Amino acid sequence: MIGESPVSGERHTCHAKDCAVNIPPRMFMCLKHWRMVPQELQRAVWATYRPGQEQDKNPSEAYMKVARTVIDAVAAKESRQ
Repeated sequence: MIGESPVSGERHTCHAKDCAVNIPPRMFMCLKHWRMVPQELQRAVWATYRPGQEQDKNPSEAYMKVARTVIDAVAAKESRQ
């Protein structure tokens, strides 16, 4: 099932605020919200992503910092619409 971890069966949703779209665990946001993320921040997400972090639940501090920035950037864009 999309948005479900093959190991634990946990559901995974888009990290945008108030979005409940199911996505694969290795993805950060649904396509609608990912397209709102500026390219430099998209690159920062992938630059700090470590393969497997979605399985062991141990992302780096750098990734978490970028993640918070991206979530806030999307929320700001949505509030202007």
